[in-house]
Amino acid sequence: MSNIKLTFLGAAQTVTGSKYLVEYAGQQILVDCGLFQGLKPLRLRNWDDFPIKPSQIDTVLLTHAHIDHSGYIPRLKKLGFNGTVYCTPATQKLCRILLPDSGYLQEEDAKYAKRKGYSKHEDPQPLYTAEDGEKALGLFKSVRFGDWLDIADGISAQWLPAGHILGAAHLMLKLGDKKILFSGDIGRLKDEILVPPTPYHEADYLLCESTYGDRLHEDIDPRIGLAKCLKRTLERGGTVVIPSFAVGRTQQLILFISEIMERRDVPQVPVYVNSPMAVNATDIYDDCSDSHRIDCNYLRKVFDKVSYVNSVEDSKELNLNRQAKVIISASGMATGGRVVHHIKAFAPDPKNMILFAGYQAAGSRGRKILEGMDRIRIFGDDVPINCEVEQLSNMSAHADYREIMDWLGSIEKRPRNTFITHGEENAADSMRERITHELDWLCHVPGYMESADL
Repeated sequence: MSNIKLTFLGAAQTVTGSKYLVEYAGQQILVDCGLFQGLKPLRLRNWDDFPIKPSQIDTVLLTHAHIDHSGYIPRLKKLGFNGTVYCTPATQKLCRILLPDSGYLQEEDAKYAKRKGYSKHEDPQPLYTAEDGEKALGLFKSVRFGDWLDIADGISAQWLPAGHILGAAHLMLKLGDKKILFSGDIGRLKDEILVPPTPYHEADYLLCESTYGDRLHEDIDPRIGLAKCLKRTLERGGTVVIPSFAVGRTQQLILFISEIMERRDVPQVPVYVNSPMAVNATDIYDDCSDSHRIDCNYLRKVFDKVSYVNSVEDSKELNLNRQAKVIISASGMATGGRVVHHIKAFAPDPKNMILFAGYQAAGSRGRKILEGMDRIRIFGDDVPINCEVEQLSNMSAHADYREIMDWLGSIEKRPRNTFITHGEENAADSMRERITHELDWLCHVPGYMESADL
């Protein structure tokens, strides 16, 4: 029987860059293929030589579509990968939007840096282009939840719902007589929109995320905190800028804000969704009823109530509009996209608010603002953060440590080893200690580029 070698190429003692290389019986399988985000030393890893020749990778298996799990695929193809990318149908649909958009944003950032002269490179280049993103889509094939995919002799994979976002999955990889379970990003157990994470009964080895491994979400209705933030900002005539992930979080915010405004809990003001990617992602809900539990007719009615901003010109016009309003715009950690322009326009005015509704990775612009920096560098300018800054932590699409423990509790047979990934160092180590203490499982927090023989 062949040995299994597992190498942690990303999401090791950090949240982003999810990539796990599995080598078995002559096959090289990459589980997830994400971009590093946040701190500059992490982002620079995206430019490093790939640890093995991408042409030698046979298959990529995706847990879900978020860029920190899928965003390196165009780069991998550009470097020579020509195998197949397998994922759920919803993940494939979302990647059709996310990957070209990711390339487009990188192109725009490179052009802007060159035009403004704030890059240290004379001719800054994107990691990949929108065209590269489009080309990568030709590698994709979808697998329905619950079906087993035969990858090679003695190797098969199965995807089951994980909540989190549309199409997100836990991935079970069978290699000979061994089973490796990749948790992916674990969703909330009582999410109002998405289906709950699927319980598992056994796995020989487990890779478990730990984004919120050291935190509990507030046990209150997120609409309450959202309404309070909107009310006090809108009543003083301000603008609420909400950096939001285009997939999942934006749609959740639209639903909650619609309900709050219907109850007249806040002033009735225009709500703008300024993310073409979010508009397209919203349309996918109709096709992906196996991932959510909201009536699609109701969703369409709610989504039709907001104003969608498509053109760059309309986006610029929004920054000149000083009336009270709500702007929901990508990216969720304010690392790029149109929301950065909105922050630059509205952050200097104390009557406005930047409202974060999700996780902010270390080193990201969002984290720096949350940590109280009074000036943020945006497109070569130092922008004063004079506006109010708030965060709604209980709107996260990630399970907190108690929800992760509840999910782990469904695994009846203790894994031989559990690897704690996809969390910053403190969160990952806290999750390790909790699992060791409560479940008496062998746990390990792997480092970047560490390998394990299974």
